[in-house]
Amino acid sequence: MLIILTDVDAVYLNYDKPSQRVLRRASLSEIKRYYKEGHFPEGSMGPKIQASIRFLEKSRSKRKVIITSFDLLDRALEGRAGTLIER
Repeated sequence: MLIILTDVDAVYLNYDKPSQRVLRRASLSEIKRYYKEGHFPEGSMGPKIQASIRFLEKSRSKRKVIITSFDLLDRALEGRAGTLIER
């Protein structure tokens, strides 16, 4: 498992826009599509998503990525906060 701690509680689509929505779970293919659509800019969530994609693509077994804030890590590990990305 790869855990990425950041300033925000989870990954968002349309971040900081009126249509913003939290992304609690995503598959590798979904996150790659969202990345290509431009949801995760460089200097923001982009590098974290790129690292997540590389980690999952290089694994042959079922691995997971959690992206959340330090304060919510315990809850994210229980599946009650953050964003979970799976292969």
